[in-house]
Amino acid sequence: MAHDMLPPPPAVIFDMDGLIFDTEALWREALLRAGAEHGLATVQESVIHATVGAPWQRTRLLFADLLGSGEAADAMRVTWRKHYDALAHAGPTLKAGVLELLDLLEAKGIRRAIATGSYRDVVGHHLDAAGLTPRFETVVTNEDYTKGKPSPEPYLTAAARLGVAPELCWALEDSPNGVRSGHAAGMVTFMVPDLLQPDAELAALCYRVCDSLLDVRDLLAG
Repeated sequence: MAHDMLPPPPAVIFDMDGLIFDTEALWREALLRAGAEHGLATVQESVIHATVGAPWQRTRLLFADLLGSGEAADAMRVTWRKHYDALAHAGPTLKAGVLELLDLLEAKGIRRAIATGSYRDVVGHHLDAAGLTPRFETVVTNEDYTKGKPSPEPYLTAAARLGVAPELCWALEDSPNGVRSGHAAGMVTFMVPDLLQPDAELAALCYRVCDSLLDVRDLLAG
């Protein structure tokens, strides 16, 4: 849903996986490897898609159904994380436009935060490896809220920490759950699709669907 001129926001809140870093492909490969170790000859694409941007509570139910118990799901999660850590050890690559957008936001004095479903140690590793830690004022991780995306809580928590009204913030997302979270928080929500393209219903929740963060940079540059 595109509109006319949009005033610059006082704050922009980023998702991390699949938006800042090209990590969703790593999580996907790690899940395939973990599935093989836990007796799943193949992990269906529908299952992989259901995990994108989803909180563990929801993914655990999915795995428990596939594997027969919550305990088996928890064990697979440990293996999944082990494979992910190995794949991402050197630090994942940045997505197109991240640095250019951050440079412009800093030049304009626009505040920056992250609201992610990842854990603090993973987030810290990736941001440190990329030299991005000082470029965000606050980082909201899985440990900082009780309900993950698509609940608005991650984005509302980030806005509260910044002291900025949610409806004044921009939310930048790559996943359907993330878009629903930002929209539910009342934010001007942009989608930069990674593994999943939006359907018409999801696109209607977005101010704009972009090819990359360079599009967001260009919009702000005016």
